[in-house]
Amino acid sequence: MSVTSSEKRAHRTPSLLVAAIPAVTLIVLLGGGYIAASLPVEPLLIASAVVAGIVAMTLGYTWDEIIGAIAEKIAKTMPAVLILIVVGALIGTWMAGGTIPMLIYYGLKIINPQFLALIALVVTAIVSLCTGTSWGSAGTIGVAFMGVAVGMDANLPMVAGAIVAGAYFGDKLSPLSDTTNIASLATGVNLFTHIRHLMWTTVPAFLTSAVVYLIFGLQSSGGTVPEKVGTILSTLDSAFNWNLLLLVPVLVVLVGSVMKLPTVPVMLVSCATAMFNAVVFQGVSFSNSVVASVNGFKVDMVGKSGFQADSVIEDVTRLLERGGMNSMMSVLLICFCAIAFAGTVSVSGSLDVLISSLLAPVKSTFALIASTIVTGLAVIGITSNGQVSLLIPGEMLRGEYIKRGLDPKNLSRTIEDAATVWEPILPWTSAGAYMAGTLGVATLAYMPWAISNWIAIFFALLWAATGIGIAKLTPEEQKALEAEA
Repeated sequence: MSVTSSEKRAHRTPSLLVAAIPAVTLIVLLGGGYIAASLPVEPLLIASAVVAGIVAMTLGYTWDEIIGAIAEKIAKTMPAVLILIVVGALIGTWMAGGTIPMLIYYGLKIINPQFLALIALVVTAIVSLCTGTSWGSAGTIGVAFMGVAVGMDANLPMVAGAIVAGAYFGDKLSPLSDTTNIASLATGVNLFTHIRHLMWTTVPAFLTSAVVYLIFGLQSSGGTVPEKVGTILSTLDSAFNWNLLLLVPVLVVLVGSVMKLPTVPVMLVSCATAMFNAVVFQGVSFSNSVVASVNGFKVDMVGKSGFQADSVIEDVTRLLERGGMNSMMSVLLICFCAIAFAGTVSVSGSLDVLISSLLAPVKSTFALIASTIVTGLAVIGITSNGQVSLLIPGEMLRGEYIKRGLDPKNLSRTIEDAATVWEPILPWTSAGAYMAGTLGVATLAYMPWAISNWIAIFFALLWAATGIGIAKLTPEEQKALEAEA
């Protein structure tokens, strides 16, 4: 008897072994290719998606169905993608308008050598919060603080740990951060909702770090601030005009967050305000302010009398020359490659089978949060890529949280606690190697002092055990989210 076309294309449910093939492929390729061979992560994600596609086709799914699933996921993530693009514009215009330079300038002015680690934590956090870049903050302001530490013979691992902790605290809570936006994107949570929910674990971790640094600071003697810090301050002061109106772009974002206004329009208004400041107060031409929103800020854009761009020290250039929509393209490419993998895996039901099997013994909220932490740590440990370690667990576990009546913002918070902030304290990751090389202290030496990076998961477990800070879905919300999935 002949087999009809429809019967040939009948969909079959994968076994656990078959369902695990795409996930194992991803782990092997990223673990071997990205870490061992230093290959770019994008083709490894695409190769994993190809394997997932082959698995889907053997289960009876067509090419059109696979592409349809990928397109559907991309469509759902477009709001977050737009936010990432606007974030690039925001950074460039905030630089041109003097908003970020002003915050950096006054942050450095409060240095007190006796409490160096505590001040390094706070100032680096402020800079990272305003710029959305942990690497940039550590590589500029962080380096300045390490110079202070060397000059006063301070505890270098403690100061380096404070810098890393501050940089990733700010990065984690900044609407300008790529990882913060990716965590929001991966879990389908509004950006500002995600940031507000992060406060439950991030703020206690930060305050714990601050108390430790304060105690050790009180036991130390004072010292002198090295000449480099003074050079950075004088350069910024000569390049920019300071006034309170430069803070208006920040206030626009903060007010928009509190009022729960749409993210993209709020950020665009902030960009426009920063461009106004750039033209009126900093002598930047309108065309250059537009260029800064696209290609990023350059120090020679500032037109203040007496500012010589060619005499700017490298630390100031590294600190200021960033942003622009184009700076987000590499991040978006990784996102789209990861979405291709996630869409291909989901269409065959492999993801559902794998998650159901892995989480079958997990009954309580505490166990689910703990499992999420273990998953996040495992993915960041194996792949060494902070973006992938947010995208994959976020995509894998979102449905399970909704199924159990838990708001996905619990998931977005937990994967940040177990991935983003752990990347720089693992010596084999690019972030760990960068921080060690930039700050001049071995990763394992500063790791114990980067307190807020590793202690956040303990607060996550504490809130999971007590139910404090755990957001539940109403039956209506749960039904609506299940319908979207």
